[in-house]
Amino acid sequence: MRHDPEDLPWRTKLAYLATNAVARTCIGAALALPYRWRVPFMGWIMAHIVGPAAGFRRRAAEHIAFAMPDLPKAEHERIASISLNNVGRTLIENYSTRALLARQRGAQIDGPGLAALEEAAQNGQPVILVTGHFGNYEAPRAALVGRGHDVGGLYRDMSNPYFNAHYVRTMQAFGGPVFPQGRKGTAGFVRHLKSGGQLVLLFDQHVLRAPVLDFLGHPARTAQSAAELALRYDALLIPFYGIRKPDGLSFDCVMEAPIPHSDPATMTQAMNDSISARIREMPEQWLWVARRWRTD
Repeated sequence: MRHDPEDLPWRTKLAYLATNAVARTCIGAALALPYRWRVPFMGWIMAHIVGPAAGFRRRAAEHIAFAMPDLPKAEHERIASISLNNVGRTLIENYSTRALLARQRGAQIDGPGLAALEEAAQNGQPVILVTGHFGNYEAPRAALVGRGHDVGGLYRDMSNPYFNAHYVRTMQAFGGPVFPQGRKGTAGFVRHLKSGGQLVLLFDQHVLRAPVLDFLGHPARTAQSAAELALRYDALLIPFYGIRKPDGLSFDCVMEAPIPHSDPATMTQAMNDSISARIREMPEQWLWVARRWRTD
């Protein structure tokens, strides 16, 4: 939830200002470097400085141990460190809008979902692209923009209003309308969908009072809004992923087959199963620091 800076307690306001100042300094320093250096630089900063200092690496390792208890502790720590490296890389890639769009222009997109999306676009049928904090979800979106698709999105405001203000601008720079969660944003999101638009929804975070479904073998509250919108507006529901390659700079863009329409719970569980399979295969690429299994 985004807060009005004027309504914040002064201690919280100072903490947010300090956090934003550090973040902007790191981002500014990284952006001064050539792209091939700035991406690994920010990955290293997040994995070795910011992550440990903020407690993110410890929290990520705890979550990995919860979801994958059969792995040894050393493996939990290794996955946590690489996951944070991916977070840093993703952050600076998304601030490098022009460079990422240029790199992804003409990028190959695999999987049956691409043909389904293109057919839907020709017929004026809306499409909801669902994904999570895995690899970099902006990479396939940039590849679709390069193919002439106008892909918008719905985003959740960050609690830090100072950081949120400039991060939202990075999402808008990729092309396609972006809408904040909430009544006003959802109304615009729905209008775009009803007009046959294409939109991205991230679904892999805890949502207060959402239905409980299975996620990596554990109960987790999961919003069913993507499935509900797909059913209401006869939209295709397509899981898609930007999977980081071993070089750390490029991606395999994958669009899976559309999830068949049935009921919201069944369709949302299929979404959970899709990303769970990706995480089990490449756990280093998921955002383990997120409190996915917390209780209300």
